[in-house]
Amino acid sequence: MFLCLSTFKFKSRLLFTILVLLIIAPLIGHYYLSKEEKDGFENSYNSHSKLEVHGDYGVFKATDLKHRIAELVRIKNSVNNELRNIEGKRQKLLSELASNHKKIEDSKVELKRQEAELEKLKISVKQAQVAENEAIIQNSPNLAPPTVILPKNPPSFIPISVNTRYTCRNMKNCFDYSRCSLTSGFPFYFYHPEELPELVSMSLNKIVFQVLRYNPHFTNSSDNACVYVALIGETHNSINITQLERLPFWGGDGRNNILFYLSKNIYNKPNFDQNIDFGRAIIAQSFWNKDNFRPGHDIMLPVSFGPPGGEVWMDSPYMLPARRKYLLSFEGYKNINFTKHQQNFVDMLQKFITQTTDDQFYIITDCENQRVESNITDWCLCGDETKRKVFIAQSTFTLISAPLDNDMISTAMMQTRIFESLKFGAIPVFLEHDRIGLPFDEVIDWCRAAICIAGERIPELHWLLRTIPDNDIILMRRQGRMLYEKYFGTIQSILDTTLAVIRNRIGIPPTPVIDTPSPSIFNEHFKPIKMDAIIPDAEPEESLGPLEQPFSSPVFKRNYTVMNIHGYELWNSWGDPFKLYPHLPFDPLLPSDAKFIGSGKGFRPINNGAGGAGKEFCQSLGGNSPQEQFTIVILTYERDQVLMNSLSRLHGLPYLNKVLVVWNSPKPPLEDLRWPEIGVPIHVIQAAKNSLNNRFLPYEAIETEAVLSVDDDAHLRHDEIMFGFRVWREQRDRVVGFPGRFHALDLNHGGWLYNSNYSCELSMVLTGAAFVHKYYLYLYSYWLPQAIRDKVDQYMNCEDIAMNFLVSHVTNKPPVKVTSRWTFRCPGCPVSLSEDETHFLERHKCINFFTKIFGYTPLLNTQFRVDSILFKTRIPHDKQKCFKFI
Repeated sequence: MFLCLSTFKFKSRLLFTILVLLIIAPLIGHYYLSKEEKDGFENSYNSHSKLEVHGDYGVFKATDLKHRIAELVRIKNSVNNELRNIEGKRQKLLSELASNHKKIEDSKVELKRQEAELEKLKISVKQAQVAENEAIIQNSPNLAPPTVILPKNPPSFIPISVNTRYTCRNMKNCFDYSRCSLTSGFPFYFYHPEELPELVSMSLNKIVFQVLRYNPHFTNSSDNACVYVALIGETHNSINITQLERLPFWGGDGRNNILFYLSKNIYNKPNFDQNIDFGRAIIAQSFWNKDNFRPGHDIMLPVSFGPPGGEVWMDSPYMLPARRKYLLSFEGYKNINFTKHQQNFVDMLQKFITQTTDDQFYIITDCENQRVESNITDWCLCGDETKRKVFIAQSTFTLISAPLDNDMISTAMMQTRIFESLKFGAIPVFLEHDRIGLPFDEVIDWCRAAICIAGERIPELHWLLRTIPDNDIILMRRQGRMLYEKYFGTIQSILDTTLAVIRNRIGIPPTPVIDTPSPSIFNEHFKPIKMDAIIPDAEPEESLGPLEQPFSSPVFKRNYTVMNIHGYELWNSWGDPFKLYPHLPFDPLLPSDAKFIGSGKGFRPINNGAGGAGKEFCQSLGGNSPQEQFTIVILTYERDQVLMNSLSRLHGLPYLNKVLVVWNSPKPPLEDLRWPEIGVPIHVIQAAKNSLNNRFLPYEAIETEAVLSVDDDAHLRHDEIMFGFRVWREQRDRVVGFPGRFHALDLNHGGWLYNSNYSCELSMVLTGAAFVHKYYLYLYSYWLPQAIRDKVDQYMNCEDIAMNFLVSHVTNKPPVKVTSRWTFRCPGCPVSLSEDETHFLERHKCINFFTKIFGYTPLLNTQFRVDSILFKTRIPHDKQKCFKFI
């Protein structure tokens, strides 16, 4: 109650106060305003009165006021103008100040650039001084090659005066070296059909002529020829010396003539007298009597059962499993001309085969109704090749005995057994190998692909075969398949091998390979628009190395003595590369680090000994190679901006020699396309067609051994590229890269599967970001079966799998993965081929198809990965020792 009464009193007072203010305040204001108005009227009246009284004086005061006001206005305008002038000057000074600051910053940048250029020049001067000192020390002036001396007429007539059967035991006594200088290129001339009538069938002559035209040494000029090639079989007419003497370039004694007798009919002797004197001509055939064969002059040929040319991998079965149904096989019968004095080793073998064993043997010495009569004294064959394939393809080893006739070292039937054993993957067992004439044995180490034993070892043969481990069986089978595909499989391979053997005898290197031309896509008058490179973010301290002007890596050079230095060990590990690549060069193909080809005799320049702590090694130009750089090859197709961004990120990359952009699109680059300036040349090549195989063409513009294959959307940091390059220099024979993949058995459907999931192991490194040796570009483009490149074109896929197959097949080593990268991401990039839903299905098919071609899967699994310690450990820059691995 009391609270309500107090509240009412307070409100009453407040209302009274408001009313007083609203009434009194207006009254007081009205009073003062009225008074002010009255006073103003009176003052005005008084002033007017005064003006009237003092008229002249008032006029004077008004005029003076006007002048005063005008003066003030003028002063104001003057001050405003002055202020505007001062403001303009201030703005000008500020602009000059900003310009001077910019010039100072530009001068600082230019100073740093000039200092860097000065350092480069100092290094270049040091390099030039070192090169000059080396040149002075070596004192090896450049010599011009000898002049090619070839007579412009056929060989002069020289009659045979001695028995060449005993004198022509080497090339020195019976070959005319004057027609074959070292720089001649070994040109050979093939006799036309009209020049040797009745010596050979027209159809066979035509086939041989067609395949020989693919040989790079072939010439149509008989005057400049080094050797002359003729066919002398097989025909129904007998061959005599009179017919040979009518050859235009026989020269009386047949010197520098090569006579091929290609065996097709294996059951009959050649249709010429074996006692005929062929003079100084080189005879190449499969049927040889030991008295007539001249080692070092004549050549032992395999049988010519293959097609004229092409690939023959499809005829061979898989090389796995290592052990097949039969441990050893032999099938044949003794013909009617069998001589009793010849010991029958095959009959003896049956006595010593252990009966208490699980091993199965296929030994047949009676063909029953499958005999083919022959006038040759030897173990004859049973049935045809199709029937023989059944048991040979199921045999781990197959027996090949020396001819039954002691006077013979080779017959066409024995050569057929060798041919079929290699073709169907059965390892030959040469019984009495010292009596067997093996084809091309002067350049092939046959005991690497076969078992060579004496006849007296027959009681121990079973035990010997059982002691051979599976991995050795696979190696011998692989070597035998290579011999079949590259030496014996086609008529072309037989002819090319024979010519290569003769060329090697007289010491003439093969014709060098011609690198793939790489003309620029821009004509000589077009200058692409340049733009400043996008300088990447600062890299980790450990990533930087010396940045230098592009220079070619040391060119691999060998003189003609390379054949004597390496001998046949190097060649046979590859199956004799001078034949394996008859159209490729011997010298340019062998990289400086030739050891990975198999001999271990290759060499590399040795560093000057500086190092020991690791820091000097890290900062050198190439580790153990004082001067070495790499070339980047980028394949692109209509993704201009993606390409430009990738190129810009290469700015300032150490060790980079140049960048090759393979332009796969038929549309040329836009004229207004801006190309970044990255400090090294960017060479753009127009591809002949849109093919992923263009990534691995051996372009002539590649002047370094190291090639970094990169996709146009791959984003690699400089430190990653630098580290990958350092690792590759120590693993030059392998693929060294970043994204790893692996293959796995398909347990549900059989075959192989391609897998890109993260895994603890890998068997492939994608070539979208990988270092490879340029040597492999030659092998991929010229040695790899064409069917593989065709499959790549068909799918527009799998070129990286093919390269991994190739390198693993050659080296028997897995690739090397560096860093933890497993994939690349390119935000904003257009859809790539790898995002197609059929991408993985095609890659599954590729692995299985390549496996069929190679006969096995050469890919090897590995859990090895190379990382830099400095990727994980942060240590002061002055303490870094550039450790390589963890």
